[in-house]
Amino acid sequence: MRPMRPVTAVLCAAALSLTAAACGPGDDQAGGDAKPTVAASSPGSDGIKIPDQLKDKLKERGIDLDKWKGGAWKEWKKEDWLREAEDYINPIIEDLWDPDRMRDAQKPERPGTDADLGKDKGVTDPTPAAVPAKAVAPTYHKSVPEAGKVFFDGPEGSMVCSATVVKDPARPGKSNMVWTAGHCVHAGAKGGWYRNIAFVPSYNNGGKSQAALKGVSRDQVAPYGVWWSDWAQTSDQWIATGGPVGGAGAPYDFAVLHVTPEKGSSAKSLEETVGSALPVDFNATAVPKIAKMTATGYPAAAPFDGQKAFQCTDKPGRLSLNQTDPVMYRIGCTMTGGSSGGGWVAAGADGKPALVSNTSIGPAKASWLAGPRLGPEAKGIFDAVSKKFAGR
Repeated sequence: MRPMRPVTAVLCAAALSLTAAACGPGDDQAGGDAKPTVAASSPGSDGIKIPDQLKDKLKERGIDLDKWKGGAWKEWKKEDWLREAEDYINPIIEDLWDPDRMRDAQKPERPGTDADLGKDKGVTDPTPAAVPAKAVAPTYHKSVPEAGKVFFDGPEGSMVCSATVVKDPARPGKSNMVWTAGHCVHAGAKGGWYRNIAFVPSYNNGGKSQAALKGVSRDQVAPYGVWWSDWAQTSDQWIATGGPVGGAGAPYDFAVLHVTPEKGSSAKSLEETVGSALPVDFNATAVPKIAKMTATGYPAAAPFDGQKAFQCTDKPGRLSLNQTDPVMYRIGCTMTGGSSGGGWVAAGADGKPALVSNTSIGPAKASWLAGPRLGPEAKGIFDAVSKKFAGR
């Protein structure tokens, strides 16, 4: 199985057995070491501020930032991909993500999967029964205000994932942090950072059909604006070993984005704009003691079309891909690609909802999903992003 890829639509499946829940190229990116990596950049709609060292490196790779905004980012050459943490660059291109481009970022590839993934490789519970995904009641701002979609460009075209607004301990009530999957921001071992990464909270807030979205205004699909990622961080493990098949790097397939509004500075943070954010629990209860988990996402591969939010609720089991990596959570769920990166929510120690995982992989014949159990590596990434923007 491979990680559910960002939809390049909809879902990029792994040929081996797991397919990333996201859709698009390179969703199966997890990591190698337990050391978090940071990607830095500070794009702006009226100027790009980048360290001189990075500017020089970009020039060495033939990347002209002025030309980038004019569409040079489309010239994909994998050997030129910037892949190290410090190489992340994501300048804002106003109005790039218009309603049609967002709607059409859904051309799923049929994933390949291995029904016996995880068998005899450690602590793995029986494969869960499929749980039919249920449509979230619109408006999404009332039902799942923290949820949204991540849009980005890869070599194969525009892709989509799902994501969640999370609380920032350094900025109580004013978070600009978003949680998603590592394979939704970086292609893993054989690629680099994706481009034009942006988050749209409460995408298609009214839950309109794909046909009804044709010709609508941007405000109708992005009622709370388009927020560009000025900082992205995923695990070293994902960057080093993540891939499209076999679940490589999946136990470390998580990422944190820091976002900024597309239309210049805003007096309100993302959390204030949407009115909510979830805390992240890095010390989740052991699987046998968790009564249920709810995964939310925008599945884009058939029979879904990526325009509406869905959820699955199930008691989690354990999935072990190998004996050296952390055991993953697994639930029954029929969501397909595009749902990658979507948050998994369970009751925290205080009994209140908390994000405990994100959709990473699932079989080609969608019947279950698996997500990483968030531990020290995930917390290190989260804390680094929070610290970077503390006081700003």
